[in-house]
Amino acid sequence: MKASTSTPKSVAEDKSQDRSPRVRAVPAVTRAIAILRLLGNSASPLGLKAIAQALDLVPSTCLHILRALIQEKLVKVNAYSKRYSLDLGMLPLARAVLETSSFAALVQPALDRLSKQYGLTAIGVEMLGLEHMIVVALSRSPARLGLHVVVGSRFPALISASGRCVAAFGNHPWNDVAQRFRSLRWDNAPKLDVWRKEVESAKQKGYSIDRSNYINGVAIIAVPVLDANQHMAQGIVLLGLAEQINNSAAIAIAQDMRTAAATVASQLFSH
Repeated sequence: MKASTSTPKSVAEDKSQDRSPRVRAVPAVTRAIAILRLLGNSASPLGLKAIAQALDLVPSTCLHILRALIQEKLVKVNAYSKRYSLDLGMLPLARAVLETSSFAALVQPALDRLSKQYGLTAIGVEMLGLEHMIVVALSRSPARLGLHVVVGSRFPALISASGRCVAAFGNHPWNDVAQRFRSLRWDNAPKLDVWRKEVESAKQKGYSIDRSNYINGVAIIAVPVLDANQHMAQGIVLLGLAEQINNSAAIAIAQDMRTAAATVASQLFSH
């Protein structure tokens, strides 16, 4: 009997279908995005030379890209200083992202309840790898904190209690995590070996509590919102004055937050 040759072909077809689509490099797009990120990360406007040097671009190429971004109202230039910064054209793009975020919509009722019940500021964050976390939803308490938070605020991904959750549930290689950790700025920075034990504790407990490490006098409680693979891409964070939240209260709040996070995850990843 002649052996069928259809199986190898089917396997090959299946493998080709499983492959991720090839992404071709588009230098102009990559460079434009790099410029936007650089300006977004800068505390002050930057000149052409500084931008070109930071991104290893030919100044003339950098100038052409900047002019295109200015034309689209994504970047502006000061006519006197010749320094560049992000323009208001970025705002509609950011607003559209937030308005269409299913996580932001789903987590908002939980944030409102938690904030009202405990008198703490409650925020929903989305993670951008090991680089940053972005505040996408917020319910503010009347208490004044040493941390200014608004929707759109960005913080280092590994900082504070939420950062321990990212390290515990983010599925990132430890070497990459440790390298990022060394660049963090805290009011009272933990040593790496101590912080790693705290990450392991967060993994076991499903939450993390930061008391005055990140900001003196501020307690921060964080829980991950886990997908079907038990990986963290979002989180719920509560902030308040450390003197108003003792350890037993913080643990009880964290357990309530875990329940809220599980409810949001079931809605977010049920399809």
